[in-house]
Amino acid sequence: MDVGDLSPVEQTALLTEYARAVDARLPEPLLGDPLAERTVAQLDFDFTTLGVTPSVRSLVALRAKMLDEKIATFVAAHPDAVVVDIGAGLNSVLFRIAPPPTVDWYSVDLPAVIALREKVLPTHDRSRSVAASLTEPQWTNSIPADRPTLVLADGLFAFLTEPVVIAILRRITEHFGSGVVVFNDYGPVSRLNRIMGKLATRGANSPHSQWDFPGFKDAHHPESWAPRLRLLAEASVMQRPEAAAFPPALRLAGRLSRWVPAIARKARVLQYGF
Repeated sequence: MDVGDLSPVEQTALLTEYARAVDARLPEPLLGDPLAERTVAQLDFDFTTLGVTPSVRSLVALRAKMLDEKIATFVAAHPDAVVVDIGAGLNSVLFRIAPPPTVDWYSVDLPAVIALREKVLPTHDRSRSVAASLTEPQWTNSIPADRPTLVLADGLFAFLTEPVVIAILRRITEHFGSGVVVFNDYGPVSRLNRIMGKLATRGANSPHSQWDFPGFKDAHHPESWAPRLRLLAEASVMQRPEAAAFPPALRLAGRLSRWVPAIARKARVLQYGF
């Protein structure tokens, strides 16, 4: 299936799915998502242009596992929950979690990405697609607001500007009655960081060239963006036991992160209640 018509920002959806697919091929994967392999196999695309190095693959896979754990815990506590995956891309997290039939699942992304998603992923009775831009407040209109809600953003915010991220978080807390937001974060991202990221991931053709978010140091900072947000948890991918399986340089960084908080912040999962 040809995906050459996707815009550069839409192609960012391919990076995380390919990283999960590469992880699934390993003898001992960190995430182990066989559906990612089947999804990628359907796409006619030169995935070598995405810059999925062994370190990128490891970080994407392990943070997905951490996010999965947050979702599983939430739906176990709230079997009537609504789960909203924003910037869903080709993520098959719904199939990894396998929530009870009382949970409704919404995947939100740009129309072209949703169209591709519906072609390559299996159908699911509780799954609903929302083809919309997150820059428009109307993206929540078709999603129920009166049930416990978990909003997931895996690999999304880095490709948005700070004002857009703030608007999304405000919209979530204004529309939904109660719940949590979980997303991955990279701490403060300077211009030099972005340049080095592009070089490390094969330059301007990589989706990393779309990186637009400056990030933040203090995990409490987003609480100032939306009054109802409160930090519930901050965890570093670098400090998980599974980091022992990282490539050597990344494994060393994981060890150093115990003493250098700035390294730990470069790969963290944040959870906020509202």
